[in-house]
Amino acid sequence: MANKTGNYCAFYVTHIGSDSNLAAHGVKDFVYYNMLRAWKGKDSTFPFIDSHNKNYNVRDSSDWEKTLKPRLRDRINMSKNLIFFLSKDTKNSRAVREEINHAINVNAIPVIVVYTDYKEKSDIIDCTSKTLKKKITDMWGQVPTFKNSKDAVPVLHIPYKKELIRAALSDPDFRYSTKTKPSDYFFPC
Repeated sequence: MANKTGNYCAFYVTHIGSDSNLAAHGVKDFVYYNMLRAWKGKDSTFPFIDSHNKNYNVRDSSDWEKTLKPRLRDRINMSKNLIFFLSKDTKNSRAVREEINHAINVNAIPVIVVYTDYKEKSDIIDCTSKTLKKKITDMWGQVPTFKNSKDAVPVLHIPYKKELIRAALSDPDFRYSTKTKPSDYFFPC
């Protein structure tokens, strides 16, 4: 078994196949991933260990079957959880489908879904009924692989807020080796 110490980030990037890696930097979900890296760079105690740094970097124009997909799988195999950035702009791309399928259905690693369009717990949770809001559960349909597979692992749903991301990454219930039972979870309002 691989050494599962990293956090794998899955996010939608529109420019797969571009010869310029700079194209991805302008995509909204990629910016959120880079913010995790910046938080870690500024504060070494921020509990993010980037699985994308655990093997060779690849160009977006690399061959999907021979290079990109094997690298994604290697990185996921070394991860204790999957951070899935989900926004209104997220699409059901080949890469996102592969990342989610391999993380959940092959590796059974917990998922931390970060809803980047929302900043407060009350934006994603109905605080009275203590359930996820319909606008949130509707977003799962943007990526059917996630919607259809998520019940196999523990899934923590959080808005995009640094303190909540820190708490999620520090929570042993959402790490491969100490994960809790499969279900949907969130921090209460």
